[in-house]
Amino acid sequence: MNKRNKIVALAGLAHAGMLGGAYFIFEKLMGLPPCAMCFWQRYPHGAAIVIAIAALFLPGPILPALGLLAALTTGGIGIYHAGVEQKWWAGPSSCTGSGQDLGALSGADLLAVDAAPKLVMCDQISWQWLGLSMPAWNAVVSFGIAIIWIMAIRASRRTV
Repeated sequence: MNKRNKIVALAGLAHAGMLGGAYFIFEKLMGLPPCAMCFWQRYPHGAAIVIAIAALFLPGPILPALGLLAALTTGGIGIYHAGVEQKWWAGPSSCTGSGQDLGALSGADLLAVDAAPKLVMCDQISWQWLGLSMPAWNAVVSFGIAIIWIMAIRASRRTV
C-alpha cells in the first residue's frame, strides 16, 4: 500500500471511529440518545468513509479533497451545534427549547407513560469533558481529521 492510501485509510478509520464512538459508547453504553443536530454531524462522517473506500481504489487528489470537505462540514456543524448548546445563537426550532414540534407525535404517544418517546433537545448539553460538549469535541476531532485529508491530498499530488 502506497503512502497516499495509508493516509486515506487512516482518515477513513478516524471517521469510522467517530461514528462508532457516537453510536456504541455514547448511545448504547452511556444511554445518551442523539438529537437531530447530532445526526446531522454523523452524515458527513458516513460520507467520508465511503469516500475513503473509493479513494483507496481511485488515484488522484479529488476524492481526498471531498473527504476534506466532509470533515470540515461535520466540524462546522459541530461548532454550530455547540453554539446552540451554549445559547450563543438560536438553533432550529424543531429541536430546541424554543419550540419542540409535538405535532409529529400521536395522542397515544403523548399519553403513553411506559413507552413515552424521549425528546432530545439540541440546545441541552447531554455530556461534556474538559469543558467541551460532544459537538464541540466532534469539531475538534473533525478538524484534526481534516489535516489528515490534507496530507492525503498532498500525497496524491506527489504520486500523480
